[in-house]
Amino acid sequence: MIILQNSDVPIYKQIAAQFKDDIMSGIIAEGEYLPSIRGLAKDLKISVITTMKAYEQLTEEGLISSVQGKGYIVNPQDREMVREQHLRLLEQHLQNALESAKLAGVSRDELIKMIDVLCDN
Repeated sequence: MIILQNSDVPIYKQIAAQFKDDIMSGIIAEGEYLPSIRGLAKDLKISVITTMKAYEQLTEEGLISSVQGKGYIVNPQDREMVREQHLRLLEQHLQNALESAKLAGVSRDELIKMIDVLCDN
């Protein structure tokens, strides 16, 4: 896990986002336990409160649940919800790419050719 201390994004949000990405992509499977709050805090050299806030955010989003005496477990994911979240993320990336293309003076045809080349790889 990579934490950027000088980022405008709070550390707990960075942690939650990385876990969310790992859960949504299947790197962390449903039924798997996350590291303990204290253990993760120690590994990342951050406060337990910060780690707890990240886990609380993931719990509120329905991605994980607390299991008394065992820690936090990854909930089964609604595949349609996962697809929708990936589509939203893709749309955001495409919007960023379009803005970069406009700034660079890349035409629509050039952009389509770039996408075709990337899809063939």
